[in-house]
This record gives sequence, C-alpha cells and structure tokens, in this order.
Amino acid sequence: MNVLFVLTSHDRLGDTGQKTGFWLEEFAAPYYVFKDAGAQLTLVSPLGGQPPLDPKSEDPASQTADTERFRTDAEVREMLAHTGKLADVRAEDFDAVFYPGGHGPLWDLAQDPASISLLEAFDRAGKPFGLVCHAPGALIHVHAADGQPLVKGRKVTGFSNSEEQAVQLTNVVPFLIEDEFKRLGGLYEKGPDWQPHVVGDGHLITGQNPASSAAVAKALLQKLA
Repeated sequence: MNVLFVLTSHDRLGDTGQKTGFWLEEFAAPYYVFKDAGAQLTLVSPLGGQPPLDPKSEDPASQTADTERFRTDAEVREMLAHTGKLADVRAEDFDAVFYPGGHGPLWDLAQDPASISLLEAFDRAGKPFGLVCHAPGALIHVHAADGQPLVKGRKVTGFSNSEEQAVQLTNVVPFLIEDEFKRLGGLYEKGPDWQPHVVGDGHLITGQNPASSAAVAKALLQKLA
C-alpha cells in the first residue's frame, strides 16, 4: 500500500506579513493512521525540501497525541525536511493520495499544474484521494473526464465560511472554499464549526477542518481495504 502526501510550499498569508503553510495536526494524524496500518509513505511538495509549517499550528491549544508523537519522531521529521518534488511523481505509482490543509494550499496547490494533473489522474483511475480543511481548495481547477469541474454534482466539504470568519481571514484568503464549491456546482456540506465532518463521494473524500483529518485518512484506508 503506497500512499502519497502532497504538502504546500507556500508560506505567506496574503499581504498580512504573517506566515502560513501546512497545519501540523492535519499532517501528523493522517500520517500515523497510514503508517500504523503498514503503508509505505512518500512526501512531496511543489518546491521539494522542507515545506513550511504554519506557526499557529504549534500553539498549545492545537496539540494532540499525534502532534506530540511527531515531535519525538526523528524519521518523519527527516522525511519532511527532504520532500520530493510534486512534478516528479506519477499517479500510477501510488494507491491513494492525501492532501493536508493549512492555508498554504489556497495559494499554490489550487493553481499548481502538477497537482491538478495528479488529482485528475487519480479520478480517472478510480483511486481514492482525500483532502482536508483548506486542502480541498486544490480541487477548484480540477476537471472530470467530461470536462466539467470535478466537484460539480459531487458531495464535498472543506473549511466553512463561518470557520474562516472565526479566524478572521475571510478578506485575506484568495477564495472561500464553501463559496467556490457552490459556484462550481459542488454539493457542499458542512457540520458544526470545528467538529469532525467527513464527506465521501465515490473515491473522493473531503474533511471540513483539522478535527476531520484522521477520519479522512481512515476513510481512505477503508477504500483501500
């Protein structure tokens, strides 16, 4: 079982002067779900090397058993420091792909041609792909085989407008996932803010927020079983 993780390389939170990147819990929890299930894991990002970590994801309130495990895990920290380049991977070499969130993907992965091609290849092959929190934003330029937006007519979720408002970034992000999915014809669903909410539609699995990250990974494992 070969699982690919695609992380952001973007570290600037718009014009705020603040840093962003990937959200630690949204990487750590799924990573250990797959690792403990015996998966072979490969980490990539658009630029390769060390992907930027959103510093806010290191706040004490955001820590979990998985993030604490990450801090003492030299192997995964070494893997993260040397991610491969997204453009160099082939969809046919992997059984599933997982995209952790953090605000970074809204700027780079949403527009990245290699990411778009990878997700389209997974869709065509009927292989499971999962994205959580802000990472579902990487789907907005992905198309189905018929040329229509991939999310059109499909059940999806992602970071909600009310959650974006709660973190006071509504006017900072390049687009709002909830609004964009609805504009593209997606059947957007959401649960209560900050509570786990996972939506599956065929081989596409999306999670609403950080609390949903482990559940997305477990749903992908079920597809692989």
